[in-house]
Amino acid sequence: MKLLSYKFFLVVIYLISTVISFSDEPNIKNLIIHKQNKKLKNITFLDVDNKPINLNEFTGQLVIINFWATWCAPCKEEMPSLDNLKNLKAFENLKILPINVGQEDIQKSKIFFDDLKIKNLELYFDNSIKLAKTFTLRGLPTSVIINKEGDEFARIIGSIDFGDENFIKWLSKFN
Repeated sequence: MKLLSYKFFLVVIYLISTVISFSDEPNIKNLIIHKQNKKLKNITFLDVDNKPINLNEFTGQLVIINFWATWCAPCKEEMPSLDNLKNLKAFENLKILPINVGQEDIQKSKIFFDDLKIKNLELYFDNSIKLAKTFTLRGLPTSVIINKEGDEFARIIGSIDFGDENFIKWLSKFN
């Protein structure tokens, strides 16, 4: 009887592990996938020329908004991998919007990008911290992932390696 119970236990464990391994949820640290997409309305921020940019301009594209600041060590750590993500052929239609919410001047942000050798990303700003409040940021960096319809469907709280194979495989499903 004990042997039968043990075999049954092993079969149950095997089935549970199989179900977990085929889950739609990727194993990516800090990634939160929303059960329901969040509608985004009236989202504007500034480019380096102080020109207002509306998020609606990017409807039809997969978008990553990355909120960061020059004083944020984890932001500095992840920014090169975010820059490299833009370079991948699979993500030619991906729009990455690194938005500085640190209330810092443009020159300081340019130096930050130069020091990290960021070549594929443009600078954007939210000096009023309006977006930080709209997106209820709990810390930096935070990356908001927006589908082609303009809805937030996932969020990364904290830094990640955007070059991680699991992340790239997961993100490419939406591109």
